[in-house]
Amino acid sequence: MFQTEFFSYLQLGFNHISDLGAYDHILFVTALCALSDVRQWRHLLWLVTSFTLGHSVTLALSTLNILTFPSRIVEFLIPVTIFATACVNVVALSKRHDFFEQKAANGKGAGHEFTKYAMAVGFGFIHGMGFSTFLKSLLGKEASITMPLFAFNVGLEIGQMMIVGCLLLLTLFVTRLLRVARRDWALIVSGAALGIALTLMLKNFPS
Repeated sequence: MFQTEFFSYLQLGFNHISDLGAYDHILFVTALCALSDVRQWRHLLWLVTSFTLGHSVTLALSTLNILTFPSRIVEFLIPVTIFATACVNVVALSKRHDFFEQKAANGKGAGHEFTKYAMAVGFGFIHGMGFSTFLKSLLGKEASITMPLFAFNVGLEIGQMMIVGCLLLLTLFVTRLLRVARRDWALIVSGAALGIALTLMLKNFPS
């Protein structure tokens, strides 16, 4: 019974973040990882885990009704996180045209990595409130939410890793096979995320 229920909530978490209908979360993870490639897999692992830690806290607090925010505010703030992340990418690339060469040489990106970790945790708080709306509707009158909450988070993490894996494969295909410059591709991805986020911000602007 426990195992069946655990995997049920795990699958719900995975399906929720991988659902194209909830593409705002997919878009955030994409923007967050847009300046990395397969050689930085450890960095990506920690980056996505930082986001998971951030949204796990508010997901738990929101589900327990300890922390509540109006859904219209959360729906506006989520695209704001995407917009801000994409802007940081574009600024980093515009300031240093040798961004990727420098990063490959010394493993750093002019302080960009620390900024990304901080954003992953901080913006994870906001996305956690978005996830909680969906989870609350599923829990109903569950006696305990500990196991469902944990399983749902695990499912979200697996889904996020899948998104990162797809992004890395696409980046590899575009830069190695199509010979698109790494910087140009990063600008394309970040610019697209920025434009879509701006549209969502205008659409969800609190009235």
